[in-house]
Order: sequence, then structure tokens, then C-alpha cells
Amino acid sequence: EIEDVMKVGYKDIRCVESGGPEPGVGCAGRGVITSINFLEENGAYENIDYVSYDVLGDVVCGGFAMPIRENKAQEI
Repeated sequence: EIEDVMKVGYKDIRCVESGGPEPGVGCAGRGVITSINFLEENGAYENIDYVSYDVLGDVVCGGFAMPIRENKAQEI
């Protein structure tokens, strides 16, 4: 459920921490893709003005660049 991962704070700011796999076990970039897809599917991007992503700049497995690659981010 979206309520399990999204916390609403001051001035209705919404915050999500997605985490990732254990080091050496999986691709952390895949976690970025999965997280954004989950948020989209559950309406997290409805009725908001801005979205800020704080992800690693590394592109070891490509997933970290996903918000930019799929036009989910306008600038870096």
C-alpha cells in the first residue's frame, strides 16, 4: 500500500524511501525502476507540483539514470 511507504510531513510534503537489495545481491538500479513504477501505479504523482529524486549518479546497471532516460525528470 502507498501509505506503507509514503510519509506526509510539513506543508503536505510527501517523502518516500525505497531502499534496495543487499550489497552484492542485486542491482540497486532495478530498485529505482521498481520504486518509480510502484509510485506511478498507486497514484503518488497525482496533484503535486514538484518531484525531487535523490539517486546515485552511478550507471553500473543503468537503473539509476531511469528517471532521466524515461522523461520522468526535466533536469539534473
